[in-house]
Amino acid sequence: MESSSSSSSSLSGFIAKATADVNGGFGLSDSRSDNLKGILLAVLASAFIGSSFIVKKKGLKRAGSSGPRASVGGYGYLLEPLWWIGMVTMIVGEIANFVAYIFAPAVLITPLGALSIIVSAVLADFLLNEKLQKMGILGCILCIVGSTMIVLHAPSERSLNSVEEIWGLATQPAFLVYTALAVASVLVLMFHCAPSYGQTNILVYIGICSIIGSLTVMSVKAIGIAIKLTLEGWSQVSCYQTWIFAMVAITCVITQLNYLNKALDTFNTAVVSPIYYAMFTSLTILASAIMFKVW
Repeated sequence: MESSSSSSSSLSGFIAKATADVNGGFGLSDSRSDNLKGILLAVLASAFIGSSFIVKKKGLKRAGSSGPRASVGGYGYLLEPLWWIGMVTMIVGEIANFVAYIFAPAVLITPLGALSIIVSAVLADFLLNEKLQKMGILGCILCIVGSTMIVLHAPSERSLNSVEEIWGLATQPAFLVYTALAVASVLVLMFHCAPSYGQTNILVYIGICSIIGSLTVMSVKAIGIAIKLTLEGWSQVSCYQTWIFAMVAITCVITQLNYLNKALDTFNTAVVSPIYYAMFTSLTILASAIMFKVW
């Protein structure tokens, strides 16, 4: 009887272990599948966004030839159809990015923006006659190599079950300090540096876009998780935190677009794209590490 009981216990233990292994395997498979979806969407987004830089640049040039340029505060490009084509292209790319953030961690998706550098650099060479010098090519290659290393070693993302949980991460002291420093830096760049140095120093406009962009990604990531949870049956629409994240994202996106237009209208696209990518990616990884604790 003891032998039978022992055998039964061993068999039960084996079955329990096998079941746990299988479930763990499926969990890992689902995670990899989600990451793959996110990567494919991010690659598609990069192609659209890289192309949009060129189309918008051509629209800005055409608008600037018949009125005040965007770099000096002109908004004539809003009446230029070519600029709107570029804008729609960018929106399609950003929507793909938005969905990618639902499936995969920000530290995995953001570095893949390196592909937009290749797209914009190649198209700028052919369509804008903006030649990329040897150091520029080297910089692009380093960005891509760095991105590949980050993607290969991207950490797993923690599971979040409500917008309230995301709000708790966003209001933790460390991230509040980052947000305060980011907003203060942007205000200094906008009101002190931009009027004096915006036309001569590319880091002013790109700095504003990149710092604000890191907050945009965190807000968009929160909205994406809220949408995913809602589609799974856990409605997050009634949570006021969802709408706060949405308002922050809209404000940040509008600010980004305004200063990105100024940068594209003032400086060479082949220079704007790599610098913007490097600063934006670095700050987004930092913000993501602080908020979601994915070091």
